[in-house]
Amino acid sequence: MSHRPFKERIYPEFARIAAALASDRRLEVIDILAQGPRHVEALAEETELSVANVSQHLQILRRARLVETEREGTRVVYRLADDRVLELWLALRSLAESRLAEVGELRREFAVPGAEGSELPRDELQRLITRKAAFVIDVRPAVEFQHGHLPGAVSVPVAELPQHLESLPRDKPIVAYCRGAYCLFADEAVALLRSHGFDAHRLEGGWPEWRVEKRQVAI
Repeated sequence: MSHRPFKERIYPEFARIAAALASDRRLEVIDILAQGPRHVEALAEETELSVANVSQHLQILRRARLVETEREGTRVVYRLADDRVLELWLALRSLAESRLAEVGELRREFAVPGAEGSELPRDELQRLITRKAAFVIDVRPAVEFQHGHLPGAVSVPVAELPQHLESLPRDKPIVAYCRGAYCLFADEAVALLRSHGFDAHRLEGGWPEWRVEKRQVAI
């Protein structure tokens, strides 16, 4: 009995997922939705695309069952379908890191001066949080903080950080985190804090990596 008919029907289903991911802009949308739900207009502003263009990308992701929708008033809000979509995105990114030298080269090219060597492993931060031995700041936009954050973290969006310097503690390390390994908000925060004499570090990875590892979070 030939298995060819089965293979000719099952592999195209797998290819639907691959095809949905085969766009740099759709990957960026997934990365943003990993921080929390968004409506189309917010995604368009974030990605600097037109609403029509973002809507097309979202429909492709929706047809592949990678995102879901719900209505909030007159707006349709998009979210990742479940944590497996986030796991897939992080696995794809990890594979690219290991196979493509260009990824590391781009990280070095766009490194933020003053933040070098500041990464704090997630396990170490977990221990510091347990001992209340670190002050943790979430430097993502406030709307993302509201959808979930590290336990004990304080929301200080990076653009607002200069106005909060006087209120930050100097008797313990400050750990900044943002959207993940390829988000520069935390690096910018660390560079600013260090320039003002703080003992500052950025979390290795960020919110998505922390959450996908099933660590404790606050909502």
